[in-house]
Amino acid sequence: MASETISLWFEEERHVGSVSAIGTFKSCLPSMTWYPAPEGQNRGSVIVCPGGGYTNKAPHEGEPVARRLNDLGLNAYVLDYRVSPDRHPSPYQDARRAILLARERAAAGNFPDKVGILGFSAGGHLAASAGTMWDQDACRPDAMVLCYPVITFSRSGHLGSRINLLGEAATPTQISDLSLENRVDRRTPPAYIWHTSDDPGVPVENSLLFASSLASRQIPFACHIYPHGAHGLGLAEDHPDLCGWIDECVAFLTTLGF
Repeated sequence: MASETISLWFEEERHVGSVSAIGTFKSCLPSMTWYPAPEGQNRGSVIVCPGGGYTNKAPHEGEPVARRLNDLGLNAYVLDYRVSPDRHPSPYQDARRAILLARERAAAGNFPDKVGILGFSAGGHLAASAGTMWDQDACRPDAMVLCYPVITFSRSGHLGSRINLLGEAATPTQISDLSLENRVDRRTPPAYIWHTSDDPGVPVENSLLFASSLASRQIPFACHIYPHGAHGLGLAEDHPDLCGWIDECVAFLTTLGF
């Protein structure tokens, strides 16, 4: 199916600055590219956030994932969000805006309004931010899919992502506020999480911390920890023991009404 790229912010919002788009547009003009599910197979939408340490966005964690979600009957949007030198809250604002626009497009297109957000690595941090920092119902995702995510900015976290998002001079309060295991509450949406136990880039403790926070608040979740695997695997198509994660993920979304 053909794709379509949608700007997240109107021209006047970029230049004048609205309350919804505080910050700068140094790294990119944020957009999302829509990959529609085949006609008759529409089960909702998933916003895909590629990883890249808040300094870039890995191509293999974008379009290929969207196309696979299409194969499984889901609309997908690949989010081109702001990264360094843009700082927090710019990426979060882009994710929040993407969820709102996806809901508007679902209403206009008369297809299911379920909207999930899926992220890899630092994109997983962004997806978890969207799920734990939302401020109105319309921008709350119905589910989070967190793939080897950066979650904490404490000792078990990923220092590069923290510096790129918050800068070198981040305060203890900022570090705590963006350690997302601290943001989970009873309104946090369900989550599907996967990681490898020997991930050399983002320690598995990130996923375990988030799963523990979800469990302590009775939020439904699935957490799959695979024994071995490098960081940044994406669809993991060359790894027979890992590549089933996306089918399991969609099965989980199905239980949530997607």
